[in-house]
Parts: sequence; C-alpha cells; structure tokens
Amino acid sequence: MPPRLRSALSAALIALSCLLVPLGALAAWAAYGLADTGRYVTTMAPLAADPSVRDAVADTVGDGIMREVGHQPDVRPLRSTVGPFVHDAVHSFTQTRTFRLAWDAGNRITHDAVLRALRADDGIAGAPGRPVTVDLATLTSQVKAQLTEDHVPLAGRIPVEHTDVAVLPAHELALLKQGFDILEVAGFWLPVAAVVLAGAGIAVAVHRRRAITATALGTALGGALLGLIVAVGRRLTLADLPADVPHPAAGVVYDALTATLRTTSWLLLGLGLTVALVTWLTRYVRLRSRDRLPSTPDK
Repeated sequence: MPPRLRSALSAALIALSCLLVPLGALAAWAAYGLADTGRYVTTMAPLAADPSVRDAVADTVGDGIMREVGHQPDVRPLRSTVGPFVHDAVHSFTQTRTFRLAWDAGNRITHDAVLRALRADDGIAGAPGRPVTVDLATLTSQVKAQLTEDHVPLAGRIPVEHTDVAVLPAHELALLKQGFDILEVAGFWLPVAAVVLAGAGIAVAVHRRRAITATALGTALGGALLGLIVAVGRRLTLADLPADVPHPAAGVVYDALTATLRTTSWLLLGLGLTVALVTWLTRYVRLRSRDRLPSTPDK
C-alpha cells in the first residue's frame, strides 16, 4: 500500500476511534452503571443525608399526607392545625436511621420496577404500556407513627393510602425500551470498537510514533468532550424539569449519578496527555542521544 494511502487510512481510523471514546463511555455508563441496581442504590445512599434531598422528600411526603387528610371529612377541619406538625414530623423523620433504610429500600424498589419495565417483552411492538409507579404508603405510615408518638391531635386517624407515584410515564416507555436495548449492545461494542480502531490505525501508520501521539491526544480530547457533555447535560436536564420539582435536589442526584462519567473524563484526559508526553520525551531523548554520538572519522 502506498505510504500516502496508509497515512490517510491511519488518520481516518484514529479519528473514528477518538470519536467513539466519549460515546463508548456514555453507553457503558448507561448499560453497566445505571442498569445495575446494586450500584445505583450504593450511589444514591449518601444522598439521604443531603439537606436539599431531605427537604424535597419531606415536602413531597408531607404534601401527600395533607392531600389525603383533606379527603377525610372528620379530620379536614383540623387540617390547618395538623399541617405544621406533619411537615415538622416529616423533616424530623428524614434525619433518622429509619429514613435512610427506607430511602435505600425505595430506591431499590424504584430501580427494579424501571428495569423490569424496560426489559419486559410485551409481545406487541409499539403497544401502549402502563406507567411505572412506586408506592409511598410505607413512608406515610412511618410518619403517622411518629406523629402518634408525639401526641399530635388525630394523628392516628391520618389515612395511609397506597398512593402510586409515576416515575416512568406510559407514553415514554416504548421509546425508552428501544433506547435501552440499543445501549445494552452499544455499552459493550463501542468501547471495543474504539480500541480495535485505534490499534488498527497505529498498525497501518507509516510513522507509528506520530500515530501513537495522535491517538493519545485524540483520547485526551475525547475525555474533555465527555466532561463537556456531562456539564451541558446537567444544565439541560435541570432546565427541562417541571416547576414543582426541586432543582437543588435534582442537581444533587444528577451529580451523584454522573460522578463516574466525570471521573472517566478526567482519567481519559490525563491518560491521553501522559502518553503523548511520554512519546514526545522518548523521541526527544533518542534524538539528543543520537546527536551526542561521536562521528566516525573518514579514512
């Protein structure tokens, strides 16, 4: 193969490999990070101590209890009196070990429900499904017990209803299932393809040291692009949230879930720059050593 054609082919393979670096990292994170219930629960567990998350949970559960109270004729007249006690009790409950256990259990149940929905085979392509929901009755019953223990008037008559909260709307389920199926395949093959293309690009290169340097710099650029995608994704995600969703809590959750991606972006950036620097230094040292060799006198 002519050297010029080899160089062009090498450049194309290396460029494609570097383009797949951030895409492969995103796909692998979604397929093996978000889709693993154990990792998800472990990632979310520390957020039970975050003030913004506790406030969001307290407001959601407290408002839900007060809506149920409003449906009870015998308790409704005391709604304005009981309301402050309910919210105080919920806030107090979010600081207990019981809440942390309930938080972990709730996240596990929610994650399992979403995964079952995404991996379910409905048998009919495009058929509308049911929304994925979770039940807040467990949290409500624990708050009710706390109010009763604190002797709040009529706390024992607060209804504990099985209130299903939708976490995955039915109209989005079919599209998300298709995307999830693609991610499970891409999460494995995209990183493999990136490595294979990089190796092939270096193998066919005329100047392999330059090809290695280009691959390293492209990997560093891919890591920087991944970090930029995470940052832009955070801004767009928070901007698209409904007005009634607490943005501080949503931001904390987003940062927790994407922590692995941010770490990966820094690792790719650091690894790429390090390899490029080492390659340049070895070439520099080699050239200096060659210049210092004594020349052979002519006979």
